[in-house]
Amino acid sequence: MMIRKLCPNLDKQDGLETVLEVPIPEEMYTKMGSNAALRWQNMRALMKAQSAFDKSTHLQAKSDNEFLALLKIVGAPLIPCQVQLENYTLSSPLKDCSIESSTAKYIVEQYVAATGGHLALSSVTSMYAVGQVKMQGSEMQQGDDSVHARGNFEVGGFVLWQKNPDLWYLELVVSGFKVSAGSDGKVAWNQSSSQPGHANRGPPRPLRRFFQGLDPRCTASLFLDAVCIGEQAINNEDCFILKLETASNALKSQSSAQTEIIHHTIWGYFSQRTGLLVKLEDKKLVKMKPPNGNDSVFWETSVESVVQDYKYIDGINISHSGKTMTTLYRYGKSHNHKRKIEETWRIDEVDFNICGLSTETFLPPADLKREQEEQ
Repeated sequence: MMIRKLCPNLDKQDGLETVLEVPIPEEMYTKMGSNAALRWQNMRALMKAQSAFDKSTHLQAKSDNEFLALLKIVGAPLIPCQVQLENYTLSSPLKDCSIESSTAKYIVEQYVAATGGHLALSSVTSMYAVGQVKMQGSEMQQGDDSVHARGNFEVGGFVLWQKNPDLWYLELVVSGFKVSAGSDGKVAWNQSSSQPGHANRGPPRPLRRFFQGLDPRCTASLFLDAVCIGEQAINNEDCFILKLETASNALKSQSSAQTEIIHHTIWGYFSQRTGLLVKLEDKKLVKMKPPNGNDSVFWETSVESVVQDYKYIDGINISHSGKTMTTLYRYGKSHNHKRKIEETWRIDEVDFNICGLSTETFLPPADLKREQEEQ
C-alpha cells in the first residue's frame, strides 16, 4: 500500500501539485471519490480539517465526536511517565539493586546494543516519521464476554516530529477526520477538527507511539527503572518481561477532582534471542467520581502493541510495522460494558537530525494558549 504526499492540481493542468499536510495511504485517496474531480473536492475539505467522507459511523461509534474521542484514545495516547534521555545508561551501581532490578538493567543494555548502541543513539537530536494505519472496532457491548473488532477498516496516515521526549508533534488523519497532539516541553495537549485544544493534566509526557520500536532511547530510559518479573513466549519468541509501575505522585498530578487514576502499569517484552522489544503493554484504571452520590464508574484501558519488522536507519534499528489492540472496559454499579479497537500500523519513512526543526514547530494551538493565559 503506497503513501501519497502530493495531490494533483486539477485547476491548472501545468500547475504544481499540492503538498499534503499529512501524507495519506493511496487507499484512502481512492475512497474519496469515483473520479479525480470529486477526489480533489473531498481533498480540499480534508485540508480544512473537515470530514471528506460519508456520515456513516466509524469504528462502530454513534457520532463523529465519539469517533474523534476514540481516535485520540487509540491513536495518540501518552506514556504516564516522564523520560530523561541521559538516564538510559547503567549509571547507578548494580550492587544497590535487587536481583529483579539489576536483571532489568542488563536486559535494557542488551536492547540498547541491539538497536544500534550508545554511540548511534546518542547522536540523535531529532526525528521525523511518516506512517499509515488501519483501524477496526467493536460496539460498546454489555457483559464480561470477550469482544471482537468487526466491520469496515478505517484507513489513515500520520506524520510525527520529535526534538526530544518533551518536544513532539503528531498529526493523524483517519477516514477524513483529523486529530493533532503535541508537547512544547511545558504542556502536552490534543485537539480535533470539531473540538478545541485540550491540555493534559500533569507535566508533559511522551507519546506512546515512540515506544512501539520507533525511539529506542526513550524505550531504554523508560525501562531502566523496571523490574524483571519472568519470561513468556510472544509469537514463538522467548522474551523477558520487564514491569514498571507509575509512581503515585505522578498519578496524582494527572488526576482531577472528578477523575482518580488508581494505577497505570507498563510491561515490555524483550526477545532473549535478539534483545529487541517485541511487545509493549500498558493498563490504566481510572475512577470517575460523580458530582453527587457514591456510584463511581471505573474505566480500564488495556493497550497491547506487537512490534516487528525491524530495519536499520542511519545505524539505528527501528520497527517498521506492528499491531495495537486497545480494550476499553467500563464497569460500576450500573455499568458493565466493553469495546475493542485494533490498529495495524506501518512506518513508511523515518529520518533523524532534521535541519531547521525549531521549537515553533511544537507550539500548542492558539485556543489552548489563551486558556492558559486566562488562568
